[in-house]
Amino acid sequence: MFTGVGGSRVLVVVGALGAALGLSGCAAKVTREDFTAEVARLREEVQTGDAQLGARIDSTNQLVADHTRRLDALDQELQAFRSEYNVSIERTKDMMKFNVPVHFEFAKSELREADRPVLDRFATVVKEYYPGALVTVEGFTDPAGTAAYNRRLGQHRADAVKEYLASAGGFETMQVKSVSYGESRNRQVVPGAKGPGDAGLENRRVALVIDHVAIATDQLATVR
Repeated sequence: MFTGVGGSRVLVVVGALGAALGLSGCAAKVTREDFTAEVARLREEVQTGDAQLGARIDSTNQLVADHTRRLDALDQELQAFRSEYNVSIERTKDMMKFNVPVHFEFAKSELREADRPVLDRFATVVKEYYPGALVTVEGFTDPAGTAAYNRRLGQHRADAVKEYLASAGGFETMQVKSVSYGESRNRQVVPGAKGPGDAGLENRRVALVIDHVAIATDQLATVR
């Protein structure tokens, strides 16, 4: 006796063939040899189909398990990144923003030596968990100077970080873009704080943005 989905399919055909054997007055009858051969053929077909389905289910389960482990590892990496470098991470619908402690001297756009390690760590995380993702470097200034001057200065700062990620971080040039928000008041960490000197240092910064759904999209595309 056959059971399960495959068994039900066999029973349907067996019933149909049995009914055919019981019919009288037909021009052609199904012989018992034909019946036995058809049941054997159908049994083999069902077993093959069940084996293929089982293989697909196993493959899907493995992909989901690998994806879960990858996300767990990413979460641990981000937690360590936060603690080690005092990085804050903001998640939005489509993006993940890293507010990193990368700051600039007053009216300068050169990257400070002390700020390179946090960018190195950021590059390591992105290459490991978001390979191929687009990274946007956002440049900011304090409100000293004109708005036009600060837009240019913010762009120079973003470009400096972009160039560092491309050279030392190993990113492709097209993988990193840079934008400037200048002295935009709603993006100032300490509203109104400005130099010269160390005053307003918190506002002279960059933020790093990546697509936080990239990992899920890449991993689950093959599952579907």
